[in-house]
Amino acid sequence: MEQFVGSDLVLLTLTVGFYCLGSALYSRTKFALLHPVLLGFVAMILYLKLFGIGYEHYRRSTELLNFGLGLSVVALGYLMYEQLEHMRGRLLPILVSVVVGCVVGVLSVVYLARMLGADRILQTSLAPKSVTVPIAVSVAEPLGGIITITSVVVFCVGIFGSLVGPWLLRRCGVTDPMAQGFALGSAAHGIGTARAIEIGALEGALSGLAMALMGIMTALLLPVIEKFLY
Repeated sequence: MEQFVGSDLVLLTLTVGFYCLGSALYSRTKFALLHPVLLGFVAMILYLKLFGIGYEHYRRSTELLNFGLGLSVVALGYLMYEQLEHMRGRLLPILVSVVVGCVVGVLSVVYLARMLGADRILQTSLAPKSVTVPIAVSVAEPLGGIITITSVVVFCVGIFGSLVGPWLLRRCGVTDPMAQGFALGSAAHGIGTARAIEIGALEGALSGLAMALMGIMTALLLPVIEKFLY
């Protein structure tokens, strides 16, 4: 029984199954707590804890999904290529937006954490909150951050941005598809990009571009900002 519940096939099937279940429930109810990523995340944690399965074993069992994640990045590139005409002549506004978004995003969370009494290690762990987990971890760890905290914070930011972002943009009067997509990608990385693709192709393309540029800019600027802050 233990070999069965912890087998590679079962873990892989459950991971995909919980996500599909969450997608079906969320599409029917639009209830925030049934977001497929959130539901799959919580359900798999409970399953692993219930049967005493270690994370390293789970990670090896679902390596195929990591490979698929790489393919999805290629798909985003094709989506951007399809919308290339809409982006021509807007390189400067895009680059300025990324730089400003990166600096403001890092400084705001660091100073807020500092005001609440967080130490330097925690501040560093929170700083790369708006980029994908692999980039956030690779940036935070050399600077002394705790990668487990970084990973959880990045996940929570993505979920929050995906759920609240479109509503907040509408409330603020942001109706331009390019602006909406760019905002979701730069603030809520991959999860926000998935939400942007649901809204429209142009939004998804700009969100994917913003996610990539924000990751690059954060990796370049965060070490410099870190020296300035401390």
